[in-house]
Amino acid sequence: MYTGRILSTGMNSDDKPFVAYRVSSRSFPNRQCLKYENRAAIVPKEGFEKDIYKNAYIAYNSICIVDDVAIVSNGSQTDVIADKIDVGMNIRDAMAYSLLTMDYEKDDYNTPRIAAAVTSSNDEDEYECYIGIVNDNKILVEQVPFGKAAFISTYGSQVPDLVDFEAVDATSSAKFIFDEGTFANYEKPVTSCAAVFDGEWTIDVYNP
Repeated sequence: MYTGRILSTGMNSDDKPFVAYRVSSRSFPNRQCLKYENRAAIVPKEGFEKDIYKNAYIAYNSICIVDDVAIVSNGSQTDVIADKIDVGMNIRDAMAYSLLTMDYEKDDYNTPRIAAAVTSSNDEDEYECYIGIVNDNKILVEQVPFGKAAFISTYGSQVPDLVDFEAVDATSSAKFIFDEGTFANYEKPVTSCAAVFDGEWTIDVYNP
């Protein structure tokens, strides 16, 4: 089944906060994920740089770390959410504001924007985790329960679904969302990335 872009967040099977993201694509498969100190970015592969002139939505920061919060999304809303959190807005409001103001992508498919954010705390009183979507008929920002993980996608599961995220570090998490567990059921994976908190946030990518 083709479900489009996928992201997941919450706590993994080792009770560590995480975010993970996968590009699934029928139209622009020639993309990769690059890792930087505090972010991961989706970009065209070498030789396909001109694809961004065909579709402006295919290149963006997919993961960004701001202070103790990891943000993940399928578009430029990653940076907007990160900026709002950086100036003191809480996670829920930063996500709701950014999804509402940026709206769904105005491409041929009215592609929804999806996003999530999670704090690095393992303390239930300080822990926050939200996942959300905006499409052409709704906006939703929902809290993920402490100790749980959830995922959402652009075309298939457009509501948060709980999932067993059985990976313990950034490297295995990037691979897990690419083609393991529940995510093995979804077609046309292209590239993926993840960040996991274990004393500090660590980012890794998977480019098959």
